[in-house]
Amino acid sequence: MGRKSSKAKEKKQKRLEERAAMAAVCAKVEAANKLQDPLEAFPVFKKYDRNGLNVAIECKRVSGLEPATLEWAFELTKANMQTLYEQSEWGWKEREKREELRDERAWYLIAREAGAGPVAFSHFRFDVECGDEVLYCYEVQLESRVRRRGLGKFLLQILQLVANSTQMKKVMLTVFKHNHGAYQFFREALHALTTCRGRATRAGGAGAAQRGSRLTPPLPAPPVAAGTIPPTRSSAAAPSTGRAAPPPGLGTGPCGSCCH
Repeated sequence: MGRKSSKAKEKKQKRLEERAAMAAVCAKVEAANKLQDPLEAFPVFKKYDRNGLNVAIECKRVSGLEPATLEWAFELTKANMQTLYEQSEWGWKEREKREELRDERAWYLIAREAGAGPVAFSHFRFDVECGDEVLYCYEVQLESRVRRRGLGKFLLQILQLVANSTQMKKVMLTVFKHNHGAYQFFREALHALTTCRGRATRAGGAGAAQRGSRLTPPLPAPPVAAGTIPPTRSSAAAPSTGRAAPPPGLGTGPCGSCCH
């Protein structure tokens, strides 16, 4: 009897510890989502002036963006990604992609060129994945005329900075396996490896699908200079499972091929 009672107490204690740990994780995500501007303490990262580009970068919640900016973000995503979606078993679902980009949990990095409007963006969220507090990158999309000038890598550097400053455990993203250019770009930018295929499931989510690979590098030390991405500051390799399914009714956002 005493032995059974001891085991029951151990199980109860373990459950209490697990709940406490999850409460701490959720508290970090909640605190991050309460910020007005995650880049406020890092003004040097609000500008990218290199390789013939001079853009201002802002970080805002979706509720703080103008409808025209959201429509631009959707149209850019569609132009860059529709074919890749259609080549996958998921297909392109326009309504779901619009809902995903406008979801109330969405945060955005918007890069604007003076006199020319927005030229690049990243859609990300603070979330809980597999019990960890994470910054999940849904999109990194650039206009064709500003690619291959280091802006895409700089946006990823900002995401790592934001994740560090908000105490997220890692930056996560998903990329189509058949999108070879994007896969190579993220491997080089994040110095990450993945050994997994498909995606995991979340309660209420869909079943496993051969869709993409998820890169989950541990966070590096905070970057120290705007416009530079020192290789030694990028993340080390880390294997992971596939990306969790989104809440019902929402699409998912593998980062695109147009982010160099």
